[in-house]
Amino acid sequence: MSHGHAKEFKVRWGMVVDVDKCTGCGACMVACQVENNISPMVRQDKENYLPSMTFERDDPSNKMRTLTWLMVYELSNRKDYPDHEVAFLPRPCMQCGNPACVPVCPVVATDKNEEGGIVSQIYPRCIGCRYCMAACPYHARYFNWFDPIWPKGMDKALSPRTSVRPRGVVEKCNFCHTRFLKAKERARQEGIDPNELPEGYYTPACVEVCPTGAITFGDLNNPEHKVHQLAHGKYAFRLLEKLGLDPQVYYLTKRDWVRKQGDNYLANEEPHAKKH
Repeated sequence: MSHGHAKEFKVRWGMVVDVDKCTGCGACMVACQVENNISPMVRQDKENYLPSMTFERDDPSNKMRTLTWLMVYELSNRKDYPDHEVAFLPRPCMQCGNPACVPVCPVVATDKNEEGGIVSQIYPRCIGCRYCMAACPYHARYFNWFDPIWPKGMDKALSPRTSVRPRGVVEKCNFCHTRFLKAKERARQEGIDPNELPEGYYTPACVEVCPTGAITFGDLNNPEHKVHQLAHGKYAFRLLEKLGLDPQVYYLTKRDWVRKQGDNYLANEEPHAKKH
């Protein structure tokens, strides 16, 4: 797909995140890691970890080496008490309609041809050049610096549907693609057209576990789906929308300062955000 020409899809899977409902609990981050077999970022210990590596991992506090497909950011209006406010903003892959990561990949390891408009990541093709990471303005891609390891016994609880990626490749959120495939299998068994899944048949892990119901998921092209209605609401916005990447993740908030930081423009001060 050439950059600047968005491809049309009959179904466009998307999210709408209500920032005003998000409490920053991190349940979505944990669910994402469990569902997609993302190795925990911890030091290897010979007594508690599988002997699959010959070197120690970096300090878990080193944010340049962490591996997580979904990050929750803490935003601040930078005002003093009693006017001080914070907001929490979950950031998965935006599944851009016009992704900046696709045209820079020299081996076509990432593309915008997946069903539902998902930006795919083909791990066997990835050569680890990290051009896509540099191109993504959302910092939604992560490089796997280490071979995956888990505490003893935890490897037996890995999802059999999701492949474990080796070190040296770029990883990212795919809206729990294995759940999409499972939903299509269920639809076929129930005599439903798998290309027209009813609302709720396909739900990513982060959406399922959110305790406040802050994340809504569905087909952005289907007027009957709640995400379509929310995405066209007066309080909806998209991160860095002015870049023209056409993200398939929308956010809701009634707070103007959150919306302004989301589009990365403030009149007299720099945006302030930190990872939570």
